Amino acid sequence: MKKDISNAIYNEKIAAGVPWSYVVKKGQTLRIVDLEGCQAVDTLFYNANDHEERYSATDTVREQGSIFVTKGTKLISSDDNIMMEITEDTCGNHDTLGGHCSAESNTVRFGHDKKYMHSCRDNYLYEIGELEMDPRDLTNNINFFMNVPVEENGHLAIVDGISKPGDYVEMKAEMDTLVLVSNCPQLNNPCNAYNPTPIQMIVWDA
Repeated sequence: MKKDISNAIYNEKIAAGVPWSYVVKKGQTLRIVDLEGCQAVDTLFYNANDHEERYSATDTVREQGSIFVTKGTKLISSDDNIMMEITEDTCGNHDTLGGHCSAESNTVRFGHDKKYMHSCRDNYLYEIGELEMDPRDLTNNINFFMNVPVEENGHLAIVDGISKPGDYVEMKAEMDTLVLVSNCPQLNNPCNAYNPTPIQMIVWDA
């Protein structure tokens, strides 16, 4: 059933390359919209009432038997609880293994001259500081709209995205969930089509 944007309790456009956070209450629905297509949205999830409980890629992959996240996927926490369930997805096969970019990964992958380029880790550290959390709280993330197939040799590849302008993913919260996003600023690989762009974050009440 298509949701009416006018009924949303939160609707905000997030600029390219910046962080964002919001507590999605149990029963509420979050929609992430890739406004221009091919924009990676690196996303962390925490129990809003206990940040020690957070999204677990390992448990999520185990439970659903797939390394990709899409409609029907239940996002499992480190305490084996369901945090959110993906209820709609117009793109499919979002990555949950590739992690987020950092000064270190930029250096290894793209050369020492890329070390100080802005990264998702920079965004996360800034937002975690604003939330009075600890850098050690950084954990597994999902890369929504990022195309990371597994090659024949078992390596993960970052290739051209498949999301189109206006594609979105929707998820319903099964607990009060702190959602922390880095709208990825990466310029060195095709996860953002070499051109980071804005996204839209929309929340509906239960």
